[in-house]
Amino acid sequence: MRHGSALDPPNRFDRIHTETDLEQVAWDTEYLRECDNRSIEFIEDTSRSIVSENTSPDVPFRYSVNPYRGCIHACSYCYARPGHEFLGFNAGRDFETKIVIKRDAASLLRDFLAREDYEPETIVFSGVTDCYQPAERRFRLTRQCIEVAHACRQPVGIITKNALVVRDIDLLKEMGRQRLARVFVSVTTLEPDLASTMEPRTSIPNARLRTIRELSAAGIPTGVMVAPVIPGLNDSEIPRILEAARDAGASMAGYVMLRLPLTVEPVFQEWIQREYPDRAERVLGRIRQAREGNLNSALYGERMRGTGIIANQIGNMFQLFRQRYELNQEPPAQDLSVFQRPLPRSGQMRLFDQAD
Repeated sequence: MRHGSALDPPNRFDRIHTETDLEQVAWDTEYLRECDNRSIEFIEDTSRSIVSENTSPDVPFRYSVNPYRGCIHACSYCYARPGHEFLGFNAGRDFETKIVIKRDAASLLRDFLAREDYEPETIVFSGVTDCYQPAERRFRLTRQCIEVAHACRQPVGIITKNALVVRDIDLLKEMGRQRLARVFVSVTTLEPDLASTMEPRTSIPNARLRTIRELSAAGIPTGVMVAPVIPGLNDSEIPRILEAARDAGASMAGYVMLRLPLTVEPVFQEWIQREYPDRAERVLGRIRQAREGNLNSALYGERMRGTGIIANQIGNMFQLFRQRYELNQEPPAQDLSVFQRPLPRSGQMRLFDQAD
C-alpha cells in the first residue's frame, strides 16, 4: 500500500516524543516491510455532534459535515493532517491509516436540522477530509447523510476528488433539480504519475473528469477545484485542467494555493524530497516566494492565495483561463424556502406548525 507520508512526526500535544531507531533490525526485511505498509484501522467515534461551524472570513461557508476524520487518500499536502493530533494520533502515517468513523453521522445531522433555532443554509460536505474517501464504500455514512438532506430538502455543497460521488447521483440529480445540491470536483493534475505519488489513493485524473461529465449531464451544478496549486509542480497545468473541465461540462472553477500549516510542512517536505529530489528545492523555493519567505502563512486574506509576484502570476493566469473557458459563473443560489424541519428523534409533534 502506497503512503503519502513516510513519517510518524511527533504529536505536538505530547510531552514525551519517541524516535524510531531501525538500525538494529536492518536485517529484518519482513518487519521493515510491515512498517512501510501499515494496514488501515477503523476507529469508532462517539462524539455527539456532526455539524461543524466555521467562522473564518476567507472560507465561503458556515456549516460543514465530515463523517470521517483522517483520510485514506493519503495526500501529502492535506491541510487536515494536524487535526489528527487532537485525537492523540500523528499527522503522518496515522492520518492515513487510523480512520475515525462517525457511525451516527446521519442521525446526528437529523438532530441538528431538527433544532428549533436552526435557520436553513447550505451545509458543505468535506470541509476537512474527503467525505467520499474509500472508507465510504464500506460505511456509506455520506450516503446516509445525503439521504437525510434529501428528505429534509436541506441544501448541500460537496467537495471531493473521488469518483465515488457518482454512486449517489440518484439523490443528487433530484436535489440539483430542486436547487439543493452542487458539487465541486478537485482536479490537481492531469498527469497520472504525479497524481499517483501526490494523492496515492484517490481517483485517477480521467476518472475525475468523467465524474464532472456525469454529474453535469445529470443537471447537477458542477465545478472544478484546482486545489492545491503547488508553485513549480502543478501550476503550469492550470490552463489544461480548466479546459478539460470545461469540455467535461463544468460551469464553475476555483483554486487554492498550497497551505502547509503545522505538521503538514515536514510531511510535504519529506514527500517532495523523496519523490522529486531533482525538483524539490525549486518547488520549495517557489512556495517561499509566494509566502514572503516562509512555507506557510496563516493570515486571513492571504493564506488561500499567497502574496508576491509568483502568487499574483498564478492568480492572474487562473482568472484569465477561467474567463476564457467560461468557468466564471458563481455557484447558483440554493433554494432555502423548501426546507422541511424533521421531527425530533423522540417523534413528539411540535406545539405550533413550522409555518406559523
